[in-house]
Amino acid sequence: MALIEVNFVSKLLLRTVTFNAVIPLDGLAKTEALGDKKFKTLYLLHGSFGNHTDFISGTRIQRWADEHHLAVIMPAGENQFYIDKPKFSEYYGAFVAKELVDFTRSLLPLSDKKEDTYIAGLSMGGYGAIVNGLKYHDTFGAIGALSPGLILDDIINQTQLFEDIGIALPLCDYYLDGLESVKGSDKDYYYLVDQLKQSGAEFPKLYMAIGQDDFIIEPVQKFKSYLDENQIEVTYIEGAGQHDWDFWDTYVHHLIEWLDLI
Repeated sequence: MALIEVNFVSKLLLRTVTFNAVIPLDGLAKTEALGDKKFKTLYLLHGSFGNHTDFISGTRIQRWADEHHLAVIMPAGENQFYIDKPKFSEYYGAFVAKELVDFTRSLLPLSDKKEDTYIAGLSMGGYGAIVNGLKYHDTFGAIGALSPGLILDDIINQTQLFEDIGIALPLCDYYLDGLESVKGSDKDYYYLVDQLKQSGAEFPKLYMAIGQDDFIIEPVQKFKSYLDENQIEVTYIEGAGQHDWDFWDTYVHHLIEWLDLI
């Protein structure tokens, strides 16, 4: 297994960016056995206030990736929700779903097949995985969301949940490129479900897991109900736990096991 930290200049973000990569190459035998075959790849997005090292320090992702022969790419998301913000000339969505995918495929022995390419994340990264996985459904064959931050309605309506989260409204306005433009845009997961359904395109496989005691469980349950109403297949789990690394370490493993089965 190789753990690599890479810095490169992003043309979409106009600065040097960093990602960690776990590549399950361990010794000559496994390297030679790979031959022309390329790795299935999981693009894994951290949550708010985190960085590209979060999954390495907070979970056993190296072990799970090596055991399942899966490459894992973990970029730094800079608290930006992994979305495009034209108002600020910042394109985090296109960076993750296009530029990063293209760059890592050119650098590492990664499959370029949709069915071998997955996007997932936790909390803010779970939101980013859902919106980018749906938007770039031609790139990603599966989406994984752990405790996804599906709180757009709470932010816009300034509910008690929004108050409990404690992020100032002007900061949310900046993160989301203007709150007035969120609904009915490519930042809106409900809108993206509707658009993809209307297009007749195939939905990526979808996995969501959240702790039974997670403080953001209600908006996640609401989104799950919307998927059910629209007959969108989803593997959905409410497990024991909260919005913390104990839960995410357990369920990133379950997610990787699920990817083996689809």
